[in-house]
Amino acid sequence: MQRLANKVAIITGGARGMGAQTSRLFVKEGATVVIADLLEDEGRALAAELGEAASFRRLDVSKEECWQQLVRETVERHGRIDVLVNNAAVLVFGAIEELTQTQFERALSINLTGTFLGIRSVAPIMREQRTGSIVNISSVDGLRGVNALAAYVSSKWGVRGLTKVAALELGPHGVRVNSVHPGGVDTVMSNPTGASREELAPQYRTVPQQRIGAPEEIARATLFLASDEASYCNGSELSVDGGVAAGSYYPGLPGSPI
Repeated sequence: MQRLANKVAIITGGARGMGAQTSRLFVKEGATVVIADLLEDEGRALAAELGEAASFRRLDVSKEECWQQLVRETVERHGRIDVLVNNAAVLVFGAIEELTQTQFERALSINLTGTFLGIRSVAPIMREQRTGSIVNISSVDGLRGVNALAAYVSSKWGVRGLTKVAALELGPHGVRVNSVHPGGVDTVMSNPTGASREELAPQYRTVPQQRIGAPEEIARATLFLASDEASYCNGSELSVDGGVAAGSYYPGLPGSPI
């Protein structure tokens, strides 16, 4: 049985990378998918690939009016919204003393404010339906600190906290809100040069599973939380990181691969 049969899902950042694989998997599992992204060419091409079950809508997640239009059009066309995946994000590098306020606020605007606006926009619809699932894509870096990623880490910790609050406030109305925390994943964000996974392996020696993740692995975790199989998960954090969040190694001591 298809796990998202007759469900309507919005996936932000759905045109490529983890979002695209999530769009493909959701359609395969029976969902009607709205691919929401700024990447119009890639988004429209993916929608065409997926057929009648998918459509593309241009969305700037940092703009409230764009969210309002997207939600209105989705309800008008499909009658409901069952799933929201807040996946759109940017990665901003820079040590704290080097980052500009503009760079810092850009990461917050897309990664955190975008997630907030998404939750706030679909909440009235899901509350009225008395059912719904929101999956926020945070990061393993939303569970720890990482040098040179002050803006990104701050935004992803914020997504983690926002998920908890939304789970508390929307849970009594039949709406579940959970977060996925990917580690390094083979997408343009983590692998901008397009190197092979074999070439990347040395960079991931400190990951217990000794490799970079695949977008499909994040999509499967997202599918689980979006589906009724996770019906008693609310405010949960699902790490899909090869074991990074489990801890760290002391090089040279027993049990360490480094």
